[in-house]
Amino acid sequence: MSGVSFSQAGGTLARRPAGGVAGWRRINRALRRAYVPLGILAVWQAASFAGYTSVQTFPPPSAIGISFWQLLTSGQLSDNVLVSLTRVFFGLGIGVAIGTALALVSGLSRIGEDAVDSTVQMLRTLPHLALIPLMIMWFGIGETPKITLIALGSMFPIYLNLFSGIRGADRKLREAAGTLGLSRFETILHVVLPAALPAFLVGLRQAFGIAWITLVVAEQINANAGIGYMVMNARDFLRTDIIFVGLALYALLGLFTDQAVRFLEKHLLAWRPNYLSQGAAK
Repeated sequence: MSGVSFSQAGGTLARRPAGGVAGWRRINRALRRAYVPLGILAVWQAASFAGYTSVQTFPPPSAIGISFWQLLTSGQLSDNVLVSLTRVFFGLGIGVAIGTALALVSGLSRIGEDAVDSTVQMLRTLPHLALIPLMIMWFGIGETPKITLIALGSMFPIYLNLFSGIRGADRKLREAAGTLGLSRFETILHVVLPAALPAFLVGLRQAFGIAWITLVVAEQINANAGIGYMVMNARDFLRTDIIFVGLALYALLGLFTDQAVRFLEKHLLAWRPNYLSQGAAK
């Protein structure tokens, strides 16, 4: 019976909403995931109180929390976070669009693979952060080099994963689509691309991670706003607590975007039997 579960208690059959059970499972899982980070913070705070760490060079979580609150209430934090988010999403959007287009050209056609893949693989081996001097020479010190670096870094995970997903689509499903009279375009739309969607989402998670890592370096290119700008200012004034606030923000924003993609996975891949079985196991 949908929406209701039953349990035997005292010889009687008790009704219990299944949704409540699922909700408790999610809460318990969230608590389990928080054990290690909270434990690290507790040990860190205790070590600081015991005098094992220097407050100036390695401030305790309590001092970092106070600095975080001061930056938040003054409005500096929200302004800088908004600028960093804008850079990441613009750069990531460009990188995802280019990586997807190249993967479709290369993955759906042998001619396209011969034309595109070797060039992409050569570019992929270049460390994109080493291109910063060229980016400054070509685009100056404004927003363009920052967004371009993020786009370059996030393009390759999308390309590699989507290409692999397209080529890994089950041949039997393609043959079944041909038997049912589907055209090549319909086969690609209804069979190949859905089969490649899990690989694309894995690539998107990797692309988000690379985008945040790239942002840390890119925001040191004459930035006048953003989390990196806030961290650089804190370094000049020896505010280690604010530097830790910036590092924590990078980590939390990276975790948030990763969880957002996992949320998409949960809804976009709900049709897959193996995904459903994994979700039930959790």
